[in-house]
Amino acid sequence: MVEIETFPTPDAWAGACAGRLADALSEGLSQDGGAVLAGAGGSTPAPIYARLSQANLDWARVCVTLVDERHVPEDHPESNAALLKSALMTGPAAAARFLPLFHPAVTVDRAAALAGRDLAAATDRLDAVLLGMGEDGHICSMFPQSPTLKTLLSPTLKPAILGVPAGRDGLAPGRERLSMNLAWLMTARRVVLALTGQQKRAVFERDAAGDPKVTPIAALLAANVPLDVLWTEGPR
Repeated sequence: MVEIETFPTPDAWAGACAGRLADALSEGLSQDGGAVLAGAGGSTPAPIYARLSQANLDWARVCVTLVDERHVPEDHPESNAALLKSALMTGPAAAARFLPLFHPAVTVDRAAALAGRDLAAATDRLDAVLLGMGEDGHICSMFPQSPTLKTLLSPTLKPAILGVPAGRDGLAPGRERLSMNLAWLMTARRVVLALTGQQKRAVFERDAAGDPKVTPIAALLAANVPLDVLWTEGPR
């Protein structure tokens, strides 16, 4: 079991998460001349992005992308790209280059293929990854009972972006998505899993002991992804 690092306040937690990501990006810039950040959507990362955007980095040499995305254009209210841009790519970080996952292709699978092509052309590894986790234990768009789950979690496949179908009979996700696979996360210099609240902590602790073939958290641990788990209780 990886250690869960606990922070007394949301501010301390957000600052620590941003610091870990900035350190990994700085290392990539120093060693490779460029760096790649892959971030999560949702509301949880916003304060982390706000702090990271002020980091003293050569942002013009940083490429920013997403670990997953809904199959919607950037002007859609559910777009992860719109959230990431508004929260992160301001101030110094506005100089970074953004690499979208969404493409206005006919199908989500075609869009995923185009996104995978573009990301592979830009880099063969990720430097810093920010992950969130849903209360059902999903990371990226690796949802329980999804027909793509086992493929996304396979550690032996090449890094890829895959299309994820909408869930049936009330299962998540509510619409088609695009997601990085585990193989991409395995290339990372540092992965930060940012958790808030007692329920998500309990889910993480439960899923860490799960089957790596069908449990995303267990798959991260089994694949020896360089994972930092940072947790805070959240607003009181």
